[in-house]
Amino acid sequence: MAQNIIEKIAQKYAVGIEKDQKVKSGDFISIRPAYVMTHDNTGAVIPKFKSIGAHKLANPRQVVHTLDHNIQDTSEKNLAKYKSIEEFSNSIGADFYPAGRGIGHQIMCEEGYAWPGTLVVASDSHSNMYGGLGVLGTPIVRTDAAAIWATGRTWWQIPPIAKVELNGKLKPGVTGKDVIIALCGFFNKDEVLNYAIEFSGDGLSQIGIDQRITIANMTTEWGALAGVFPMDDITIDWLKERADFIKKRGLAGVPSDADGKGVHPRINDENIMKLEKELDTLTPDDDAFYSKVLTLNLATVVPYVSGPNTVKDMTSIFDIKKQNVKINKAYLVSCVNSRVDDIAEAAKVIKGKKVADGIEFYIAAASNEVQKKSKQNGDWKALLDAGAIPLPPGCGPCIGLGAGLLGDNEVGISATNRNFKGRMGSPSAKAYLASPFVVASSAVSGKIDYAWEGEASDITASIQIKKKEVSKEEEVKILDGFPEIAEGDLVFCHQDNLNTDGIYPGKYTYIDEFTPEDQAGVVMENYDPKFKEMVKKGDILVGGYNFGSGSSREQAATALKYKGIQLVIAGSFSATYLRNALNNGYLVIEIPELIDKLKKDFGTESHTVLTGLKAKLDFKNSKITVNGDEYSFSPVGTAAQELIITGGLENWVKENL
Repeated sequence: MAQNIIEKIAQKYAVGIEKDQKVKSGDFISIRPAYVMTHDNTGAVIPKFKSIGAHKLANPRQVVHTLDHNIQDTSEKNLAKYKSIEEFSNSIGADFYPAGRGIGHQIMCEEGYAWPGTLVVASDSHSNMYGGLGVLGTPIVRTDAAAIWATGRTWWQIPPIAKVELNGKLKPGVTGKDVIIALCGFFNKDEVLNYAIEFSGDGLSQIGIDQRITIANMTTEWGALAGVFPMDDITIDWLKERADFIKKRGLAGVPSDADGKGVHPRINDENIMKLEKELDTLTPDDDAFYSKVLTLNLATVVPYVSGPNTVKDMTSIFDIKKQNVKINKAYLVSCVNSRVDDIAEAAKVIKGKKVADGIEFYIAAASNEVQKKSKQNGDWKALLDAGAIPLPPGCGPCIGLGAGLLGDNEVGISATNRNFKGRMGSPSAKAYLASPFVVASSAVSGKIDYAWEGEASDITASIQIKKKEVSKEEEVKILDGFPEIAEGDLVFCHQDNLNTDGIYPGKYTYIDEFTPEDQAGVVMENYDPKFKEMVKKGDILVGGYNFGSGSSREQAATALKYKGIQLVIAGSFSATYLRNALNNGYLVIEIPELIDKLKKDFGTESHTVLTGLKAKLDFKNSKITVNGDEYSFSPVGTAAQELIITGGLENWVKENL
């Protein structure tokens, strides 16, 4: 069976699959990632780790801890938190990087944890960023992190995979940030929601690693679970340059330099030579399948501004300059656009000028190494001389922490990755996103501005949806304790994007004494108060598309479980909802064809419909039969079965310690 890059990397890190089994999109697999990173949220993972009875790491070299999110907070409480994380990390032998070293994602790249062709996870949504180096970087939740610490493993369902072809050549002054803003703004109807993306096309030869990292980082905002660039000569050249830098820098502060020979444990000549020999094997097969193929002509991309307060709206620099959007603050910070090239771009347009009166321009390097190199290049001084306000290397205003937040009704232009309402400060503020060129230019002008010398043009882009030929599925191995057949009456709730507040109202989320019975008693209260009286134990809920969107509260899954709904079928699920469901031993299955049929037959007038239809699920053959019609679904593999049998991930970990 042909595989694409995502499937090939997943194959390498899958655990417990059948001999000669080729993993594919849709498969539930157990994975042993190369590395797992947690940052300030390490403090929240520690009690989960301890509560499952774990006392040591399954593999200390697999675990990386960084302190980066709230480093401006020097209160006694936060310093105590940081100290306890460091002490715990040292006591169990994890790799630890203190506050001030830099943003965790940047450290993962600089120190070679994000190694091309590997699977690396982090309990942070921007782990997509590693894809700029050809890494399958994807987010996990905190329970997963605890499971990996304890057993080295967690589970993953390989998502649908889209190919994004970047063709042509970018015009001077147009950056990777403009490319990803263009993709988010042009394809803004959830075309890649919960997909993994592979980038390809002749335009990649013109896009360096820093720009690739920027694009991969913001595939998160585009809705994807991963954004992976191919491994090529550009990747190798970056690693060689990095290796040379490390030789000059030395290994001070590298926690896992265990060989004692002065050789970096990951970025070294031997590993780079090995990777060069493997490049041909780290490419998609000629007939690899992609659910969607999107194309973008890079030559038609111009500088864009995203927002305000959403990445789905974009405006060209020409059009937004006509709007005369005055700003209060500008930001060159965060993991997406605070590397050496980014700082150099900002310095190029601001050198010899001054930040406009009344404007605050905040800058923070992605790491202390980036800041040091930018100082050596003279770029950091150029920004400071212009009046920029420096912040320490780490997170900060991007996530609404520390100095420089947007005040009431203020307007900010930022080179960060998210401009959600209220994220960078006051909910009444307006936040725009743009490249370092635009941000620095705007800081000088006092309004959104960039004297770009190119010409306006309309984007040339397209999308193709591919339908995979139905092939005979192999029989699924059914574990003891997991049913081969399940039957139940179908209850239809048509709503697309049914969010977690609809399923389990937020006002109950933090009532710690709420029992399972209490949860069952309020399930679907905001969606349909009649639901809980209409359904019975053993029913099967059929929902719409993107079921469980919104917050990450796990009660939106457990409340249905406690009500006696034996499983949920939907056209698609929020990735977070799917993880929370399986992590709590609750089965959810995607069957879009069935949802489309029920919408056609029952319409959307009633919130909850008792269809009178009985369903029979055959897990051995991955089929469901409803009223004589048969539909296929992705196999429920052994990784998912184990979670259902044991009652969730925490119980699974306890059994596997």
